Amino acid sequence: MLILRLAWRNLFRNIRRTVLTCMLIASSLLTIILMDGVMLGMIDVMIGSLTHTLEGEAQINSRGFRDDFEPSIRINNYREIQNELVHDPVVRGASARIIVGAMIASSYNSAGALVYGVDAASEKDVSKIEEAVYAGHFLSGQEREILLGRPMAELLEVELGDRLVLTSSTVDSKEIVQELFRLSGLFEFGPETLDENLIFINLDKAQSLFELTGAAHQIAIRFNRPEMANDPTLNIYKSFNNDQTEANGWLALQPTMGAMLEMTGYSTLIVGGILFLLASLGIINSMFMSIYERIYEFGVIKSVGTRPAEIIKLILTEAFFLALISCFFGIILGYFVSSYFSTNGIPMGRMEMSGIVLDGNMNTILEPYQFINFPIYVTLLTLIAAIYPALFASKIVPTEALQKAL
Repeated sequence: MLILRLAWRNLFRNIRRTVLTCMLIASSLLTIILMDGVMLGMIDVMIGSLTHTLEGEAQINSRGFRDDFEPSIRINNYREIQNELVHDPVVRGASARIIVGAMIASSYNSAGALVYGVDAASEKDVSKIEEAVYAGHFLSGQEREILLGRPMAELLEVELGDRLVLTSSTVDSKEIVQELFRLSGLFEFGPETLDENLIFINLDKAQSLFELTGAAHQIAIRFNRPEMANDPTLNIYKSFNNDQTEANGWLALQPTMGAMLEMTGYSTLIVGGILFLLASLGIINSMFMSIYERIYEFGVIKSVGTRPAEIIKLILTEAFFLALISCFFGIILGYFVSSYFSTNGIPMGRMEMSGIVLDGNMNTILEPYQFINFPIYVTLLTLIAAIYPALFASKIVPTEALQKAL
């Protein structure tokens, strides 16, 4: 108790220095909380842009289809699989698709494209195709509906209602087929690779056009809880990974995204380490200034028999109180600042990287561990930074210290 009382009293002998040191530590804690919230927000946007735009949180494909997207590699019993998925309690939605390359032509121009045959009703629960339609309307089941991206519509010089001719070949017989469509809607996902190259038509029309009746190439899945997508223990991954089909979560489908997420984690660790290193230098400087101001007192208490361990305890207790005060204000500031940006977002402008678009404001994400783990780390690092000054104070020679009176 004596050490606690002395440490608390010594902490406020120079209020200005204590306040400045607390501001330094609290600012570091505020920065790491805010930065972690930004990183979580960015990861959430990146994952959402990947999984909710078109890919889905998981996919079931005929084994080998994703190697080169060969149309002849198909799932013939997709309806049975889709029906089983719909009744799975962890699945929010499942949608079958046909994916075939084709040529699209208007009266003015032509272009290559990847045709997606989708079921309009089930696709709403899996992807954001309907939300991406900014002109016209989403697929409604009418036979000759077709959706184009903005860049492709500009290339073909077409408007809503204009006629388009789709040219491709049937999957098995390889016969050339042509079909007339009318432009019913324009979409814009954001990534140019999607807007420039994709076309959407109704699933049943694609099946009849490419002679794939009763078959599909892919079943996209969305879960009730997104974090379940990469859980290998799910029944979906156990049941549909066999000789005919393969089921994978988005992380397995997009390994580059996993590498990007790992890099963001390392960047948070690096920046946090730099911040705490700078804060530690400030703590060491503050503690040494406090020791030099009291060097005569340390000489006196050592000359009357105070052990070095007691002096170390005193300095470390002062550092502990300093960390507690700093964390108290850092947590309050971190909560209010992060809450503000979680609601209003941080202006980021428009960026595209690896096919992922970050557009507008970046909303931070608050998590309980930010206000529990980070303050604990700050407290421990403050104590570690105070070890060197404490050891220095414990080795003060009384005869030398008593000759100094600051």
